[in-house]
Formats: sequence, structure tokens, C-alpha cells
Amino acid sequence: MDLLFEGDNMKGKSAMFLFKIILQVFFFLYATSFAYSGCIEGNCSSGQGTYTWTDGSKYTGEWKDNKRHGQGTKTWANGDKYVGEWKDDKANGQGTLTYANSNQYSGEWKDGKANGQGTYTYANGDKYVGEWKDIKKHGQGTYTYANGDIYVGEWKDNKRHGQGTYTYANGDKYVGEWKDDKMLPKGSEQ
Repeated sequence: MDLLFEGDNMKGKSAMFLFKIILQVFFFLYATSFAYSGCIEGNCSSGQGTYTWTDGSKYTGEWKDNKRHGQGTKTWANGDKYVGEWKDDKANGQGTLTYANSNQYSGEWKDGKANGQGTYTYANGDKYVGEWKDIKKHGQGTYTYANGDIYVGEWKDNKRHGQGTYTYANGDKYVGEWKDDKMLPKGSEQ
């Protein structure tokens, strides 16, 4: 009787071991189904294709030499979306980036950064139209505030800097020099 009991125990251990292995395989397959990254449709080497990343981001568009190149759309897992031109895996040329918070930049891109002429529209109603350098307002530009105020002038590294005119919604104006986003005292108010 002891021998039979010991055999039943071995069968139980074998069944439990097999169950654990099946459970681990199932868990692995389930987990990797969410972590897949790669070309899911078309030709992601040289042609049209759709590629997904493990974080949920996705690109659909043209490819050349295994890089995004030509027209395409990238959607990030957080909801940001870029539609436009690509060169050597970076945004280059004309394109529009719409952020999940509804802010939007539309204009020129170089090496994945806003560079050249572009328009940035803020979710709060503010809007900047002008020159950009390395994702910063830089050069000539016009910033229109949601409250009706308008600044027209020079920018440097995202700050009003140089000659500029600030027109208040009530019609008052400041014309003069700006430095590091501040009016200098020698400006004239009209």
C-alpha cells in the first residue's frame, strides 16, 4: 500500500510540474504579444510599410534603407502625432506635430527639430508665427496672445530679444528694445 501511495504522489508531482510549465509558456506568449516591435505590414526596408514599437508607438509611411524617408505619419503611445516629411529617420521638410494636449506646430523641420518658418498654436489660444531654430523661437516672429495682445519683433532662444513692438489689446503700444524677454527702459510707449 505504501508503494501505491508513493506512485500516486509521483503522478501528482508530474502533473503539477507540467501545469507549471504550461502556465509559464502561456504567460510568456501573452506578455510578448504586447511587447512586439517590428514591421507589421508592407515593406519597412525600402517602400511603404507600418512599423510598431514595444511602447505602442507606430509609423506608417515611406521607407528607404531601413529608415523612415519620404511621407509618413508617426503616432506616439502618449497621443502625440507627426504627419509630414522624413529623411534618414528624422522629421525633415514640411510637417505638422500635434501634441496630445492639443498644442500644434506646423512648418519646417530639420533633423527632427523645428527649424525655419513655422506656426505654433497653443491649446489656450496663443499663437506664434515666425522663425524657429532647434525647436526655439529664433529670428523674426509674431506672437498673438489669447487676450488680444500682440508682439511683433525679434526672438532669441525662445525669448523676445532685439527690436520689437508690443501692442496691448486696448491699443496701447511699446516700441523698442527687448532683452531676455523684458522691455528695456529706453523704449517708447504710445
